[in-house]
Amino acid sequence: MNNSPTKAIPVWLSNTSKASHMGSVYRILAEREVKRQRARHASIADESTQDTKTQESRRFHSLGISRPRRPSDNNHYSIAVAHDVANRHRNRYSDIEPYDRTRVTASVAEGEGKKDGVGDNSTYLNASWILERFGHKWWIATQAPLPNTSHTFLSLFLQPILCPPPSLHKSPLTKPQISQLRTIVQLTQNFESGRRKASAYFPKVVGKSKLLLSDDRHSTSGLKTTLLQSRTIPSSHCVHSTVSVVLVTLSPRTRPSHDSDSSQVSSDDYGDDECEWGKENGNPVIFQHFLYTAWPDHGVPDEDDEQSLLPFIKLVDSANRDLTHASRQGNIEPDPDPPIVVGCSAGVGRTGTFIALSSLLRKYGHLPPAESPSPDSDLPTSPLGPLPRSLREDLVALEVDSLREQRPGMVQRDEQLRLIYEMLTAALKM
Repeated sequence: MNNSPTKAIPVWLSNTSKASHMGSVYRILAEREVKRQRARHASIADESTQDTKTQESRRFHSLGISRPRRPSDNNHYSIAVAHDVANRHRNRYSDIEPYDRTRVTASVAEGEGKKDGVGDNSTYLNASWILERFGHKWWIATQAPLPNTSHTFLSLFLQPILCPPPSLHKSPLTKPQISQLRTIVQLTQNFESGRRKASAYFPKVVGKSKLLLSDDRHSTSGLKTTLLQSRTIPSSHCVHSTVSVVLVTLSPRTRPSHDSDSSQVSSDDYGDDECEWGKENGNPVIFQHFLYTAWPDHGVPDEDDEQSLLPFIKLVDSANRDLTHASRQGNIEPDPDPPIVVGCSAGVGRTGTFIALSSLLRKYGHLPPAESPSPDSDLPTSPLGPLPRSLREDLVALEVDSLREQRPGMVQRDEQLRLIYEMLTAALKM
């Protein structure tokens, strides 16, 4: 891997000036995503007929023969957990559902949360594990939290995680590391075009706190977030916030009624005496939150704003490696480069573009290499086969296709795909 920046523009990247090449990229990537979409829909249909298939299998077994099976890619692209009726209200958009094999499972404290059938004390999130194809770093791509998922979302930061998760770890050359998340990138405003795109899970005022009640409304504990520091960074078009989160055992006065609609309260609801909210359990965990303010929904930054995107990406990577506020778990040393949690409203368009660009910047030395890079063997093998020969040298097309194998719809629009080419070209010319 080349870790020093270069001004040479690769031949494959210079091909983007040809309309025929870009037309081929748009068409082929779109055709492959349509095939994945069909497989996703088929996986839902398969799930709905599972009982019938089980009965048929038993009938064949009673006759001493095996039930005929046909080859299917549906399991690879299954979204059964996300589409389950018990989890649909946790999806911000009905057509954006994570693959079962790459979805992030949030573990919650004993007695909290709603079990989704995958593991004890695990709760569903619309979030996916993502591995850069060329930068080899792990990310968590997520939709912006809803009011009824904020508690589960922040639970990811309260305890160690294995990276990569055992279900995605394929290479004997690397071992999963115990890691602690500490960085969130938000690529959407809370409100855009008069519509709510993200639910706020920490207060706007430094020193103030917000209480997040459990998502299922049955727990006697909640999470308290406190805004410790906030600063605007004009050169990166972002707001950088430092936030603490701690588990709280709710007082009888604070515990919600099960028919309450709100899952969030603040000091305005119960007065300024936060001691009345309940008792803090354990030490607060601190995370860094970066809100990028110049990227409209379903689009790309304006031409005048594009120059802030590269500094923002570098700022996020640098902050994630900063151990100043890193939490220490027993005798385990803090991860020097943990996965970064990144999301927009749906967690696919702007989110996929951000990860793809970060991966390729890392490939060409404009970001430091991943501290514990995962090998190519940890990437999913597509049932669709490789890209056509004409695109196999195009690293952007390869990266985006790989991202779409891990989360549906990543890099949602052609103009977002074009942005990756343009920003990478600009970076290599520096």
